[in-house]
Amino acid sequence: MECISQPMTNDEVREFVLECARASTHTSKDIIQSLWSGYGEIERWRLSGSEYKQVITKQVIPEVGDHPRGWNTDLSHQRKLKSYQVETNWYESIRNRDEPLLARVPHCLGTKKVGDQVLLVLEDLDSSGFAGRRNLINAQEWQACVHWLASFHLENMNQSTEGLWESGTYWHLQTRPDELARLDDASLREAASAIDQKLKDTKYQTLVHGDAKLANFCFNEEGTEVAAVDFQYIGGGCGMKDLAYFVGSCFRDEEAERIEKEVVDFYFSGMRELNQKLGAPISVDQLEMDWRPLYRVAWADFHRFMKGWSPGHWKLSDYSERVTREVIESLLV
Repeated sequence: MECISQPMTNDEVREFVLECARASTHTSKDIIQSLWSGYGEIERWRLSGSEYKQVITKQVIPEVGDHPRGWNTDLSHQRKLKSYQVETNWYESIRNRDEPLLARVPHCLGTKKVGDQVLLVLEDLDSSGFAGRRNLINAQEWQACVHWLASFHLENMNQSTEGLWESGTYWHLQTRPDELARLDDASLREAASAIDQKLKDTKYQTLVHGDAKLANFCFNEEGTEVAAVDFQYIGGGCGMKDLAYFVGSCFRDEEAERIEKEVVDFYFSGMRELNQKLGAPISVDQLEMDWRPLYRVAWADFHRFMKGWSPGHWKLSDYSERVTREVIESLLV
């Protein structure tokens, strides 16, 4: 049942931000962006009397807004509510980790939940040297993102999903029955459960970011390192789900096909190098044997969602169709 509560007052929000940052006052704040479907705002606060000159707040004040593509249902609303609770749980969990993180994320200064409302106070990555955003990327930049994914998946191998999504990613089949019902592709609709199960059956389970698109990576000035944001759909799963989705967010059709092997090779090479530095806690050779064939299965899984969610979207390319047909045929063997 939805938990209704009065919105936090401006004074309550300000006092919490100052407390988390150990600041004496704030000098100004700006809205960076509104949250998806009007569920709140992300703001930058400028502070005085604190080691943090600026912090970021992500404030969620749930309401059933207008979805950009018309998916304004109670199921959609409840999924969004849970996603913000999951993100809060994730930030709370990494605040308590003793070891430094391999994959750079914003430091969490504090979290607050009031009913379904959420307030996150986070490090401003812009102030920490990660002010770059990209719409298009070169080889060095995509490699920085893929290295982040390899680091994130390696350090979260076999981590508990308690408080997170049992199966990560925002397009996960069990959370998208409406889109599946709308899917006008009988063979893909029938194969959807088998595709999902194929990804679940891998013995190597990690935490996936769940929305690892280019827009959620922040670059350093040189474009050699990145930090990632937006952990609403973090949960258990196969790392190939993040990798295939990331490639699909950067490259179109022929380019995505051309770069596929190079990206996957780079991912496992980076993970192998990191694994050695950590004392080889896992067998990356065995992991690669298990995961590499699942890259295209993960691609087909996202294609299933997109085809039901937004028929005619540019991501529904010839390459995606061919990959999906190949995956469906392989499941019939």
